[in-house]
Amino acid sequence: MKIVNPEQMKMLENESEKLGVSKKLLMENAGRKLAEVISGHCRNNRKKRIVFLVGTGNNGGDCLVSAGILSEMGYKNISIILVCGMPKTELSQKMYGHISERININDSYQSYISEADILVDGVFGTGFHGELSGKLINIFSIGSNAYRIAVDVPSGADSRTGKVSDGTFKADETVAFGCIKTGMTQYPLRDYCGKITVADIGIPEKAFEILGGQCQYSLIDSKQLSGFPPVRKSDSHKGTFGKVLIIAGSSLMRGAAFLSVMGALRSGAGLVSLATVGKCIDTVSVLAPESTFIEIEHDENGFMCFEPEKLNLKNYSAIVIGCGMGVTSETTELTKFVVQNSEVPVIIDADGINYIASDIDILLKKKTDIIITPHTGEMSRLMKCDIDEISANRFDSARKFAEKYDITVVLKGAGTVIADKNRTAVNPTGNAGMSRGGSGDILAGIIGAIVGQGYSAFESACAGVYIHGLAGDVAAEKLGHEAMLPRDILGCLSDSFGILKEKHKNSGD
Repeated sequence: MKIVNPEQMKMLENESEKLGVSKKLLMENAGRKLAEVISGHCRNNRKKRIVFLVGTGNNGGDCLVSAGILSEMGYKNISIILVCGMPKTELSQKMYGHISERININDSYQSYISEADILVDGVFGTGFHGELSGKLINIFSIGSNAYRIAVDVPSGADSRTGKVSDGTFKADETVAFGCIKTGMTQYPLRDYCGKITVADIGIPEKAFEILGGQCQYSLIDSKQLSGFPPVRKSDSHKGTFGKVLIIAGSSLMRGAAFLSVMGALRSGAGLVSLATVGKCIDTVSVLAPESTFIEIEHDENGFMCFEPEKLNLKNYSAIVIGCGMGVTSETTELTKFVVQNSEVPVIIDADGINYIASDIDILLKKKTDIIITPHTGEMSRLMKCDIDEISANRFDSARKFAEKYDITVVLKGAGTVIADKNRTAVNPTGNAGMSRGGSGDILAGIIGAIVGQGYSAFESACAGVYIHGLAGDVAAEKLGHEAMLPRDILGCLSDSFGILKEKHKNSGD
């Protein structure tokens, strides 16, 4: 599903006008779609009290159109509150003129809001950034039992980044016109949107060609993953679905190796080999006997030594490195060796990322596709900036780093962002119950299995994150956020593949 930032949305509106769809028509279409949503919640009860909070711009104009349509449909209890004064844009002024004599318009809001059945926020649109005034904070905080609908984006939020100001309108539903905006996929704004309904307002498909030279954004869905998972033909063998080498674990972090190995095995890899220390092999070989092993000598603390002669990198179709490996002088050399010498895609997680952060230019010496899977803290170390800066600019952080080093970045967290130099995607699956040590190890293994089956780095990252989150959602449904563990994600991977296949079937993919 396409998503856009607010600047791109303006470009689409301008291009639509060139293609014969005027901004006036776009506003009328938006108002009509909004009226349909509102009417649906009224369930044909024309006595419902509908209150519009209207700003001075085109977002307010959408509300004015909607109010007029609802009035024509027979709704009598419609009130418009001009919270910032009279409309200022040419279009919103025209719409105001059409309805000003038919609908109750006022600037007294306390009683109207508190008694509303439907409260519609059309104060600010996608261009807002900054802080709300005390007056608006007070208006948005008035208590009522109303169903709260935001027009395009909740007022007080930055639709580009997902940042919210104090007092931002908290919606039960947000009606996004044309496309979901990038910030609506990120937290905290995602929590303020409620249910997101995308309304087609008539933007021609050809208008999207104007974005061809820009970064393309998408929300991962089954349509984007239509070629995944691959069809397993009857004459397939283990080599058909890739050979994955996982370099992970240490004497004290055996679980990370196990989880990454199982993530790969449960995601369709034909063969998974684990290179690690003896104690780790003792554990993983019992829990995952389907894998094979390469024993690496360990130092006095149980971390792997640098023994490159034991790793024939050309024997594999993908390599995963870093999970539970530790950061020592020898594991550093090991990571450096893999990055500089591998000719098959490499997924770098956890301690592998920690090494790269101290020697960032090693990425410029790669011979193959590289996928890194940092969480926010690791990304801040890679980019040498504050965590807050990454959190406030997740899209730009992932995209700029991917572009600079020509790699694929999986910036983990709620609304995981996947970026390469040309594309940026956001994952809609997953939940807070996955916020436990070990979840990321599974993800690294899943992505390794997918890229090992021949998919591109970006495709593999998108599919891996989606499947991983979907399995987490199934686990949460079965066990709850509090009780679920990363191992339960492994147990639910088969469910997630089944759900994805069913989505393909229903959509005709």
